[in-house]
Amino acid sequence: MSNLTIVNVDDEYPALQLVKQYCAQIEGVDLQASFQDPVAALEYLKENKVDLVILDINMPGINGVDLLQQLPYKPLCIFITLETQHAVKAFELDVVHYLVKPVDLETFKKAVNKAKDYLQFKNAASHTEEDNFIMFKSNYIMNKVFLKDILWIQGFGEYIILVTVLKKYMILERMSNFEEKFQSFGFIRVHKSYIVLSSHIDSYDVKYVYLKGGDKIPLGRTYKTLLKDYLGK
Repeated sequence: MSNLTIVNVDDEYPALQLVKQYCAQIEGVDLQASFQDPVAALEYLKENKVDLVILDINMPGINGVDLLQQLPYKPLCIFITLETQHAVKAFELDVVHYLVKPVDLETFKKAVNKAKDYLQFKNAASHTEEDNFIMFKSNYIMNKVFLKDILWIQGFGEYIILVTVLKKYMILERMSNFEEKFQSFGFIRVHKSYIVLSSHIDSYDVKYVYLKGGDKIPLGRTYKTLLKDYLGK
């Protein structure tokens, strides 16, 4: 996999230098340019496509949110800012992470590695349960979860709960959207409120789907035929 290409934009010179030092300590990244002037950065980014933009938000001339929205393509983005009130807007823009200054190396590295994971996820040509994963946003940050750790997904109106062996994630996403986005990974709807991975199914009867880990999920009557056809049995 080629290096993650990065441009950093911050009107504070010490902040630019800190990000430069941090990037030098992370494998697989290429910091191509740093800008104190966001207008100059915008012009550069219009002509030079990169994987990730690291942005301050409150800057003279043009703020980071507006800069990101004016780009002719959609790079991955990490906001690093003193402000916390822009987190909801960042969520709407689908940024990888929202970091509040001051940021230490380990926190910065985790955010950049999530960007690398997400790029790998977007570019993946095939999916296998043992070494693949999905990426999704929860609590304003991008999360990486391996398929083998997912137990089930349960819907609650505009939200879904993704249940794993370690924790639960609340995601602002309708069940139908999640199902469409990740169906190629083997997810299947077995009830109006439940989705499971087909590879985790051990058996089923008229009322329940039994998972290999011992859990059982309700099987909706209208989904039984679909499940039977999907599994071929």
